[in-house]
Amino acid sequence: MIAYEGVGMNGNPLYHWIALAVSTTLMLPMPVAILAGWTPPWMRKRQAGMRLRAYAILCIYALMLVNGIPRIADAPFETVMACSSVGFGFAAAAAVLFLLSARKDSSARTAGPVAPWEG
Repeated sequence: MIAYEGVGMNGNPLYHWIALAVSTTLMLPMPVAILAGWTPPWMRKRQAGMRLRAYAILCIYALMLVNGIPRIADAPFETVMACSSVGFGFAAAAAVLFLLSARKDSSARTAGPVAPWEG
């Protein structure tokens, strides 16, 4: 095993901090806004599965957290592997939620254009 001075088994924590900051900036605002009731303009015709998509994105974000935080803390190998196993659970949950949202969208009636006076 190659050990670098000042860097633990999990690599440089700065890289994990950067990955968490980028994922928080890019992934977190959209599902929170969707769950608060906002719908992105490009998805207004597929509103049936919006909440499921938002929860799926939050599962992917939880995957990033559960894999990044133990590495930042330079946790032991067993802890990192246990958290990675939990991360696979979040990935599977996200996949199931994305599939359920697609199924819900396909069975729902397509929303037509909304006139300004209808809301």
